[in-house]
Amino acid sequence: MIEAPVKPVESSDLDQLKAEVKTLLVENLMLQVTADEITDDKPLFGPGGLGLDSVDALQLVVALEKNYRVKVPDPNAAKQILSSVNSIAAEIAKARAT
Repeated sequence: MIEAPVKPVESSDLDQLKAEVKTLLVENLMLQVTADEITDDKPLFGPGGLGLDSVDALQLVVALEKNYRVKVPDPNAAKQILSSVNSIAAEIAKARAT
């Protein structure tokens, strides 16, 4: 099987994508912080993170599929994909490249 070359994501595109992800988090999960207060590498779950729980994870998976057609196939993938804004943006960029 021949795979098409992956188009690299431009830095400004990735920054825009991260901003969109932060807004999605705040609006869909009704967070008590602003999008500007969320750093790209801040853990979304666990101590020292945003404090999201399993219900938030489910809402986030649905929002990512609805808005970006990103599918989270299983719990192990969810742990990696949903770990931070950086990881979510990378997954969206990967999905857009295919």
